[in-house]
Order: sequence, then C-alpha cells, then structure tokens
Amino acid sequence: MSSPLNNINNAINAYNNAAGAKPAGDKEASGGPSGSEFADLVKGAIEEAKKIGERSEKLSIAGITDSADIGQVVTAVAEAEVTLQTVVAIRDKVLDAYKDIIRMPI
Repeated sequence: MSSPLNNINNAINAYNNAAGAKPAGDKEASGGPSGSEFADLVKGAIEEAKKIGERSEKLSIAGITDSADIGQVVTAVAEAEVTLQTVVAIRDKVLDAYKDIIRMPI
C-alpha cells in the first residue's frame, strides 16, 4: 500500500515529466517563445505544494508524539488540504481545456 506522500510524489513526477515534454510543433526551434516560463511556474507551484504536504505530514507525526502544538498541526493539515484541492482543481481545468481542444474541428 502506498502512502499519501508517495502518491503526491508520483503525481509531481508525472506533472514534471509532462511539463518537460516537447510538443510536436515546438516553437523553440523557430525562435519563438519556448513556454519555459509557464513550465517553470507549474514546476514551482508543484514543488511548493509538495513542501506544504511534507511539512503537514511532519507536523502530524510530531503531534502524535506530543512534540508539536495541536494548533500548528491543524493549521498545517488544513493548508495541505486546501493546496491539494487547488492542485486537483487546476488539473481538472487543464484536462477540460485539453478535451475541448481535442474536440475542435480541424
């Protein structure tokens, strides 16, 4: 059974691999914009989400062992939950946009 952190890491790796892939009509060779700014933005957001999840998990473990304030644990878990919901919502919007593009007539 995989842990939630492993699931997050797997999702982050998949997003990073997708962000690093070059589309067939890549404009980088023609001197146009490369889109690397967007890829960097996505990577940065995913890394931040990963850090928030890791911090939440560490504080949760510390809370179980009574070495952290319960208020900090609750705040960290809530922040991780909101971050995960945001990542899922963005993923869903990207997938919807992709499906709309695929359905466009040529």
